[in-house]
Amino acid sequence: MLEVYLLRHGETAYNADGNRYCGRTDIALTEKGINQAHGVHTQLAGLHFDAVFSSPLQRAYQTAQIASGLPEGVQKDSRLIEADFGRWEGKTKEEFIPESPELWADWCTNPEHTRAGGTGETALQVVTRLDDFFNELTKRFARGRVMVVAHNGVNRLFMAYKLEMPLKNYRRIVQENSSITLLDFDEQGDMTLKKLNSKI
Repeated sequence: MLEVYLLRHGETAYNADGNRYCGRTDIALTEKGINQAHGVHTQLAGLHFDAVFSSPLQRAYQTAQIASGLPEGVQKDSRLIEADFGRWEGKTKEEFIPESPELWADWCTNPEHTRAGGTGETALQVVTRLDDFFNELTKRFARGRVMVVAHNGVNRLFMAYKLEMPLKNYRRIVQENSSITLLDFDEQGDMTLKKLNSKI
């Protein structure tokens, strides 16, 4: 059984400013976000991780470095990068929905085949790359414990996919900044959600 400690990065200025869609925009953690990552490190003190993986974006990479206590040992993987939100990047829903209500409606009902922001990724593209990453992980660490630090959009879409939920319902899963989600993967790659937003 593979244990995965799946984190969303700590708070950024976009999170604090009306939850702007950050996507591929590479912004840093706020002071609060840094403190959140230190809090995770304290929570997980004493746990050994066989490996630590992170999105290449600095907000996730810095969270992984602090939370794991292994600043030189974090491996970046491009498959963990946040979804490309296209023209929605840097905007709140209140700003971009009026620009194209039809596009938002299409994303809400059929994200598998709708490009986020009109020019970004589909949900199917996101879950395909995440699934590829986690399938590789289960082969490399069949009985291990790893930390994975990524983003709100990709984490929720992947969990919805593995829990066999319709992808349009991914927003019904809430993952807070720098909180711990604990997943188990068996040898067949089947996932069990053991903890969500946990303060272990």
